[in-house]
Amino acid sequence: MIVLYILLGLLALLLLLLLIALVRTLLTPARRSTYVPAPDPERAERYARTLSRMVACETVSDPEDPQLDKFLGFHRLLEELFPLVHEKLEKTEIDGNLLFFWKGESRDKSIVLMSHQDVVPAEGEWLHGPFSGDIAEGKVWGRGASDTKCSVFAFFQAVEELLAAGYVPPQDVYLSSSCTEEFAGPGCPKLVAELKRRGVKPFLVCDEGGGIITDPIAGIKGNFAMMGVFEKGKADVKFTARSNGGHASAPPAHTPIARLAAFEHSVETRNPFKVGFEPEVAAMFKGLAPYASFGMRLLFGNLWLFKPLLLKVMPSISSQGAAMLRTTIAFTMQSGSDACNVMPQEAAVWANMRFIPHQGMDESLRIIEDLAQKHDIETQVILASDYTRAVDIHGPAWQRAVRVVEKTFPGLPACPYVMTGATDARCYQEICDTCIRFAPVVYGPEQMQGMHGLNENIEYACLPGAVDFYKNLIDAAREEV
Repeated sequence: MIVLYILLGLLALLLLLLLIALVRTLLTPARRSTYVPAPDPERAERYARTLSRMVACETVSDPEDPQLDKFLGFHRLLEELFPLVHEKLEKTEIDGNLLFFWKGESRDKSIVLMSHQDVVPAEGEWLHGPFSGDIAEGKVWGRGASDTKCSVFAFFQAVEELLAAGYVPPQDVYLSSSCTEEFAGPGCPKLVAELKRRGVKPFLVCDEGGGIITDPIAGIKGNFAMMGVFEKGKADVKFTARSNGGHASAPPAHTPIARLAAFEHSVETRNPFKVGFEPEVAAMFKGLAPYASFGMRLLFGNLWLFKPLLLKVMPSISSQGAAMLRTTIAFTMQSGSDACNVMPQEAAVWANMRFIPHQGMDESLRIIEDLAQKHDIETQVILASDYTRAVDIHGPAWQRAVRVVEKTFPGLPACPYVMTGATDARCYQEICDTCIRFAPVVYGPEQMQGMHGLNENIEYACLPGAVDFYKNLIDAAREEV
């Protein structure tokens, strides 16, 4: 009888909690994102022509061959397109990496606007040539159009127009652009070292990474300013299984490829990494909740109750959602014997890992190495770096950036989110506490799919808003005085 009373009490408590969550949800007004780029065809088409020329200048980076002349050629194009920037600002070029200094009325809260010049290789059959810079169907087409010459264009254009108007910024402004970002090369660290030498400690860094994302999560419709607040760590890892080799006609048990396959299967079917909500992820769901359907609003708006449920179901319904909740591992390359009838003496598989703060680099690597050992597999960490420090989403620099988003893009909600990829911004965290990953352009499903893929493009209607965002970010310090 006592057990029955306890069960009834727990049931009553659960019903009470559900009732509280339901009432809270009913009292939370449903909202919708209303932002779409304001029509400005003259500016948009003019900007598209400029971005087109930048895209048509091929700047694929190669860690084995710096090809400095290629990037110096791109710099000459920038000088032609943005003459006032090059005339009025102090330019520093370090091995193809660019740093421009614009002296302001003060230097105590300087800002850095940054994005990279280099792009990844373009393979496969494209609708428009990958370095054509074609303007068609309301889009600029080509490698780098969205990743990320669009933002390089936008902040150069913003400064060019402000200079033409005789504007003097309230705080020092730096324009930073590396040519090695796509392979996490030495370019940005060299620029940061130069700023350290000058004693510069920026108040705010704004890099690419996030953006104005259309339908950011299943069930959340519209455009949202998804502003990256930290990056997961990353590692490239090689797993090797060995044997004595031999003829394939008489295979022994537990061959190298079979052991690797069993290891991969175990990782993919029983994920060894634990899920958890970082504070910034919880803030993202809370910010998105009012824009969701009632059921999702109930879940996202009451994490105090439904967090265990979301931790359980999110990894199975959304790969992007799962990546924000735990360390991930993706097996990407493999090798074995050179002949079909020869047992390999050595077989290997390579993987890319991304580390979440609640289970960082050291712990995640130890977990995967222990699991590999159970299959008699050696682990070699080729390169690794841990997650970055999170931006203070209650701090003044973050609040400034959010105000600029609200001013520039009326009706656009702003949310923090976790960068599952990597950017140059991580280098700046050595000298700056607030490094926000946000490119102020619209990335719909087509643009997201085109990044590092086929038919990369950007809808040029969003370019005027991007230019205005950087203008407003430069001027924001004046409004705070």
